[in-house]
Amino acid sequence: MKQKIIPHLWFDKEAEEAADFYMSLFKESKLKDKTVLNDTPSGTATMLTIELAGQDFMLISAGPFFKFTPAVSFLIACDSQEEVDALWEKLSPGGEVLMPLDRYPFSEKYGWVADRYGLSWQIMAVGGQEIVQKITPTLMFVGDQCGKAEEAVNYYVTLFEDSQVSDILRYGEASLLDKPETIQHVEFTLARQKFAAMDSAYDHQFTFNEAISFVVNCETQEEIDHFWNALSAVPEAEQCGWLKDRYGFSWQIVPTIMTEMMKDDDPDKLAKVTVAFLKMKKFDIQELINAWES
Repeated sequence: MKQKIIPHLWFDKEAEEAADFYMSLFKESKLKDKTVLNDTPSGTATMLTIELAGQDFMLISAGPFFKFTPAVSFLIACDSQEEVDALWEKLSPGGEVLMPLDRYPFSEKYGWVADRYGLSWQIMAVGGQEIVQKITPTLMFVGDQCGKAEEAVNYYVTLFEDSQVSDILRYGEASLLDKPETIQHVEFTLARQKFAAMDSAYDHQFTFNEAISFVVNCETQEEIDHFWNALSAVPEAEQCGWLKDRYGFSWQIVPTIMTEMMKDDDPDKLAKVTVAFLKMKKFDIQELINAWES
């Protein structure tokens, strides 16, 4: 099954180094594509698509404009405590511990760490449960967005086929800061892919930003229009297929044909496509094809 939604990670200059590091952590990992774009607003940008444990991720080196925050983390489901320990030993050096490696009510062994690049990982032993998806992107709604996790998840589910909300854990009356009935943890699927979300009322000094976005692969212009019209809520954030939704989260609405265009060995054709898409907010497939074939 082709992956509909791909996490996209923005680095200053470290995307290739980080890609090699992340691929070393997981089985079923490989480099799928590398493209260098010249003369972008960020200068020369290196784009990579990698596979980690059978899941696609995109990385870009495009300048020091955004920093990863724990508002988006990646939950790794582990078969054993030993696997948790092994990943912790690799991910924690040079990073920051957000929740110490320990036993918790929800897992016999769990820890939350930001790695050497600042990217956040939750590493959890799942106690013999079947692992259908190894890595689950997890959104934390904080600050002005705290308390909106359920609303956001329900909205996202309406936009994608093969989507649903599954397990919901709510805060209770005993919670110190979070309002009762807000979301402590929710699992949901979008286009058959697993995601998770939570609210947190603590005074976090971070929120969503463009360092992590979700790329939505679209086959047709009608599909691009559908997601663009449904998600874009911040007009000033619209650029080169990027948008921000009503919750401050960033998405990229991208035609699948661009993958073929970006792999073109003809530097002149790649340059023409680059010039064309840099002028766009919402992508126009026909205009991209015209530039590519001119």
